Amino acid sequence: MRIVLLASGSGSLAQSIIDARDSGKLRVEILQLISDKQSQALDRANAAGISTKFLPMSEIRSIWDEQLLKTVSDLNPDLVVSVGFMRILSGKFVTTFPTINTHPALLPNFPGAHGVRDALRAGAKVTGSTVHWVDAGIDTGTVIRQKEVAVRPEDDEVSLHERIKIVERELIVETLQSFIADGLPRRNQ
Repeated sequence: MRIVLLASGSGSLAQSIIDARDSGKLRVEILQLISDKQSQALDRANAAGISTKFLPMSEIRSIWDEQLLKTVSDLNPDLVVSVGFMRILSGKFVTTFPTINTHPALLPNFPGAHGVRDALRAGAKVTGSTVHWVDAGIDTGTVIRQKEVAVRPEDDEVSLHERIKIVERELIVETLQSFIADGLPRRNQ
């Protein structure tokens, strides 16, 4: 399976995919890691010998959307994997490329950029991680897989998010393993 990674931050999710590839757990070709920020994710990919592209957000969003679409089109991946990419993808992008994302909550609960904080504020006893298809909405695509994480009484946003990240890294690798074993499923968007 040929994949493109989209990342904005530290790259820990990308690293889990890279490590699984390097250990033989995942038979994937990582065509490129694209980041909208000068991020640690770019450094991790470079260190692993993976092609990278820094594609900063332009003042005119539609120009950036077209640049991203062309960049990924030229790579011709089987799947785009959003691993901590903090940008909403255009409707044209997600209808052109099958794209999955991880989210640090059990969707449809707590969508958006603050899923961990929102779960804590709501008094959730259980939250977790979700891998879902990306559609034109914000965390509204069809759920592919989920894993629960119990909320402990002593949890704050940082401690809970760290435990969710561990599950999230496992979940993205398991999802890709299932796609490789069973074939890329049809998107239900």
